[in-house]
Amino acid sequence: MGSTTEAEYAAFLEKVKRTVYLDNLSPQVTEPVIRTALDQFGNVKNVQFIPNYTEFRNIPHCALVEMENSKQAKDVVTSLHEFPFMMSGMPRPVRARAAEVEMFDDRPAKPGQRIQFRWLDPNDPDFEVAQRLKRLARKHAAEASFVLKVSLVFLQ
Repeated sequence: MGSTTEAEYAAFLEKVKRTVYLDNLSPQVTEPVIRTALDQFGNVKNVQFIPNYTEFRNIPHCALVEMENSKQAKDVVTSLHEFPFMMSGMPRPVRARAAEVEMFDDRPAKPGQRIQFRWLDPNDPDFEVAQRLKRLARKHAAEASFVLKVSLVFLQ
C-alpha cells in the first residue's frame, strides 16, 4: 500500500514541475485562448482554471497550465517574466510562475503526513487573533468584489 501511495505522490510531483500558474487573466480569457497563446512554448496538455469563490460571479483570474515537460514550463515562466504578455488583447500583462503543490485541489496525500486540527476555545489566547484574521479576510473579499463589480460596469 505504501509503495503505491509513494509512486502516486511522485507522479503528482512530476506533474507539478510541468505546470505553470498564470495570474492576472482577463475575464474574457478561455481555455482555447490559453492553449493558442502557450502553444509557441510547447504542447499544452491541460488547462485548469482556479475558481475564485470570494468575488462576484466567480470569475477566475488564474489558471494552472500543464505543459508536456518541465523545460517547456520553465520557458513559459522565463518568457512571461521578461516580456509583457497579453491575452485576448486585454491591456493587462499575464503573470506566470512555477506551480506549487498547494495550488492543486486534487493533490494526493503526502506519504507519512498526517493532518491534525483543533477548534480554538474562546478562552485560548490565539482565539482573538483568529477572529481578527477572519474579519480581515471578509473585509478584503468585500473590497475585491466591489472593485470587480465597478470594473465590469465600465467594460460593458
